[in-house]
Amino acid sequence: MANEQQLIAVTDEQPYPLLFATISGAHLYGFPSADSDFDLRGCHILPVPEVIGLDPGRETIELSEIRDNLEIDLVTHDIKKFFSLLLKKNGYVLEQLYSPLVVRTTPEHEELKVIAKDCITRHHVHHYLGFAKTQWKLFEKERRIKPLLYIYRVLLTGIYLMQTGVVEANLVTLNENFKLPYIPDLIARKLEGGEKSVLADVDIEFHQREFNRLLGELETASQNSTLPESPAAKQALNDLLIRLRMRSVG
Repeated sequence: MANEQQLIAVTDEQPYPLLFATISGAHLYGFPSADSDFDLRGCHILPVPEVIGLDPGRETIELSEIRDNLEIDLVTHDIKKFFSLLLKKNGYVLEQLYSPLVVRTTPEHEELKVIAKDCITRHHVHHYLGFAKTQWKLFEKERRIKPLLYIYRVLLTGIYLMQTGVVEANLVTLNENFKLPYIPDLIARKLEGGEKSVLADVDIEFHQREFNRLLGELETASQNSTLPESPAAKQALNDLLIRLRMRSVG
């Protein structure tokens, strides 16, 4: 992985042990520009005294810095917060957990990935519908290629999740299944340009039709999905949380 040593160094410097740290954002989605930052996302473990004491530990840690010309944006949550988010219809944490771009891992990271399969429900559709609609408004306003690619990535991720129960956030991989003919050109233009590249020649009506069509496909996929209505992993997450927390006592 390019820039791996810089990313590992950032994780080494974190104040609490990490359950895992992965790369999210454009690098995960398959269309990083030369100036894309590295979005590090993960899960840390607060020690017991900082959980039960009067002065609580840092439930969320955020860090933005430039290191050796590499822009890094890091966000990690304590295990209790992260596990709680897994029990909600939160696609972000699922994508972070299952990202194949792993910077830091543990055996419990692998265990959590197994447990989290029982957190995936048909109601995750709301995350992807809402995210896509927000990105469409941004694209209408700015005509930038980044939100347009985010629209397609989000919609295809949501459809694929509803159909298969598998979290896949990479647009290149997704399009091997969906075969949308315009996706490779859009990705190529993003790779050649920058994060703020504008599509001066964009066919807005075409993308409006595709946006509406894929929204409909996502809603239909949700209605036809065999995914459960609610998560079934709460007890397993609770057991893992206690085990990880108590380990810090020793």
